[in-house]
Amino acid sequence: MEINEIRNLSDNELEEELYSVKRELMNLRFKVATMQLANVNEVKMAKKKIARINTIKRERELIKENI
Repeated sequence: MEINEIRNLSDNELEEELYSVKRELMNLRFKVATMQLANVNEVKMAKKKIARINTIKRERELIKENI
């Protein structure tokens, strides 16, 4: 999911997406620990997605403060 796609989500959808990505990251970590994950780059990609979502949430908070 690109940053522009994330920006188009509503606040509720952002929260749901953040929750699902965090769950996905947790599952990926379990797979890494049990040596079941073939592509370890998925962990890095999930972390980046979480960071992007948190960045958009913070942008929206700052916009609301300035209004």
